[in-house]
Amino acid sequence: MKFPSLPLLLSFNGGYVDTLGFLALSGLFTAHVTGNFVTFGSTVALGTAGALPKLLALPVFCVVVFLTRLSGLCLQRRNLPVVKPLLFAKFVLLTIVGAYALYHGPFVSSEGLVMCVVGMILVSAMAIQNAVHRAHLPKAPPSTLMTGTTTQIMLDLADLLAGVKGEQTEAAAARIKRMIVAVVAFAVGCGLGALGFILAPAGAFVVPAVVAALELFRDPEGSEA
Repeated sequence: MKFPSLPLLLSFNGGYVDTLGFLALSGLFTAHVTGNFVTFGSTVALGTAGALPKLLALPVFCVVVFLTRLSGLCLQRRNLPVVKPLLFAKFVLLTIVGAYALYHGPFVSSEGLVMCVVGMILVSAMAIQNAVHRAHLPKAPPSTLMTGTTTQIMLDLADLLAGVKGEQTEAAAARIKRMIVAVVAFAVGCGLGALGFILAPAGAFVVPAVVAALELFRDPEGSEA
């Protein structure tokens, strides 16, 4: 059996971390951060916990993406590897959360500050993943947002059904295959994230760090060139 590629591991982790964060951290989206606008509105309307992390998620995400890009450019100018050092930073953040979750136990809504800090660390980790993916794996489907990917799959299927000929047919068929695999990996991550929360709400936070460690051993497919 072929070992999953780096983009597939990223997609799995994107789905897993987003689902686990949503379930364990009072509805916080750690990867799909714009979704927090909706959940922030519902939190304010219903008077439930977790408003602050949802409010902070987008600015924290933006700042980390900005710093990740600057770090990558600095590494490039020094002719140093870029992808793996940045992914290692993500691995460190996920490891901190996993270790703390094992020590602390399941998070509860009354621990507002704790949940906020943990949530922002996870948001930072996913920000690094998004920045690395966008800048250095541009040909791979997005690893944290499936709306655009699903739309492109349907567009390509419609083109094939309409009988588009030539190079467009080959490109569409190849793109469909690549994107479907990414969607499946993301969906599997979502499912296992939910299962992990049910079976081991604290221990489930270790899985993203393990997957992030595996990412460090995958070839970035020449993206650093």
